[in-house]
Amino acid sequence: MGDDVEPRDLDGQETVPVVAVVLAAGFGTRFDAQQPKQLLEIDGKTLVAWSVEAFDKCPQVSDVVVVVNPQVREQVERALKDFVKVRMVIPGGAERADSTMEALQTLSSAGIPARAKILIHDAARPFVTGDAIISCIDALDAYDAATLAVQSTDTVLITRDSGDRRVIGSVPERENTFRAQTPQAFRFRTIVHAYELASSDEEFHPTDDTRAVVEYLPEVEVAVVAGSPDNMKITRKEDLPRAEHIAEERKRADARGVVHRMLEQALGEPSPGI
Repeated sequence: MGDDVEPRDLDGQETVPVVAVVLAAGFGTRFDAQQPKQLLEIDGKTLVAWSVEAFDKCPQVSDVVVVVNPQVREQVERALKDFVKVRMVIPGGAERADSTMEALQTLSSAGIPARAKILIHDAARPFVTGDAIISCIDALDAYDAATLAVQSTDTVLITRDSGDRRVIGSVPERENTFRAQTPQAFRFRTIVHAYELASSDEEFHPTDDTRAVVEYLPEVEVAVVAGSPDNMKITRKEDLPRAEHIAEERKRADARGVVHRMLEQALGEPSPGI
């Protein structure tokens, strides 16, 4: 794409766009076939708003693109109207990979540079933190791809089909097994090239975006960035009590932060922890 020279600021830091792509195109039929999951409210805020807010508040993120199901585009746009970094709300595709490719094509048409940093996030993970987002962005200084992940606390079984049931094919060492989360981060040219190669494979139906890199660009290392159990994916109604608990904890933490800042301003020095 013709931008191999890295632009730098006065401190020598690379200056490229950091674009968050929030995928909210699914209807979440495992949750409720009658209610689009991205419009579900937790503590008075829609799921998609929770996710977008984390990127909108992150100072390193320059732009946010939201990919939605066309049937709920107007409702999503209303839910996101106050977020200043949301540049586009675009229609998604039939599958997750289709939605990712729609976003990549839109960014390519907009002239996003090859070395831009792209964060792809599932709207069904509403509690990603600013620190996690920044860690993913920073990982791209040394790698062309990265993903949040948490180490598995269970033994993972790799299975194979054996007629009427599945059987164990292998048991990897638990210390080498992780559960992928989002956001997943990429240099723009890396994820575009991976999907260009993947698009010719009719059998390719990824559930996340790092798989396209791992399978089609095996020479590219994907860094693992420490995730958090709170960065949960809301899939079923049984997930709601935990989600509501996390939302309540976030509200309390925000309230404590406000008190700390008020004390610092009043005293003119950092306040002790409460």
